[in-house]
Amino acid sequence: MEWLELIVRKSPREIEIMRGAGRIVAGALRLARELAKRDVTTEWLNDEIEKYILRQGGIPVFKGYRGFPKSICASINEEVVHGIPGQRKLREGDILSVDIGVTYKKYVADAALTVPIGEITDSAKRLLDICEKSLGLAIKAARAQQKLSVISRTVQEFVEKHDYSVVRNYTGHGIGRSMHEDPQVPNFVSKSLLDADVVLQSGVTLAIEPMICMGKCETEVLGNKWTVVTKDRKLSAHFEHTIVITDDEADILTL
Repeated sequence: MEWLELIVRKSPREIEIMRGAGRIVAGALRLARELAKRDVTTEWLNDEIEKYILRQGGIPVFKGYRGFPKSICASINEEVVHGIPGQRKLREGDILSVDIGVTYKKYVADAALTVPIGEITDSAKRLLDICEKSLGLAIKAARAQQKLSVISRTVQEFVEKHDYSVVRNYTGHGIGRSMHEDPQVPNFVSKSLLDADVVLQSGVTLAIEPMICMGKCETEVLGNKWTVVTKDRKLSAHFEHTIVITDDEADILTL
């Protein structure tokens, strides 16, 4: 079966439901930004965000997903993604990546951001800035009749131009009734991507999520079998939005 046949275009009704899920995600990320302060534990942050999502009529999609134990991913400093909230307290100068997914009326939205804890170094500020800008550029590049690889190339070229590396082992993805649908959306261009490249169609929904590193791109998984860290233990940042492809500029559903 062709990859293109597996990519599900969403109807206007489905997109509006996903927008509802996206509003809950956006509100939860605003809350995360507000609550993420020095001496706060990531467990407490998780619990407060979970309560918010439930009050809004959503379901935290990460909780129980493939056995993940919490409602958010909270990844600190060299942790790239899938950090498990716990009793670790945030410290002045940390950077915290918060990834949140919500199911609402059987549809999913997913987004992430990296926030500074108090005053951070200039080099950390620049890392966050470049990562967030790469997401914005990728979203602008994503439109109907454009190839999927253009998104990947846009992120990779911008990030590497500024002397950062792009994580290879984890990617963005299609999204809708499930959190992970086809296609994968890498943040770099490879032969396998070009061999399976597809032309984007209006109504396709994607979660685009650059994950970039201050050092090298190699990663490893810690003993908890979830938390991904940079091998060289240098800082990493992560930004993400759920979007829908249109004939014009993509529509961001997680604002």
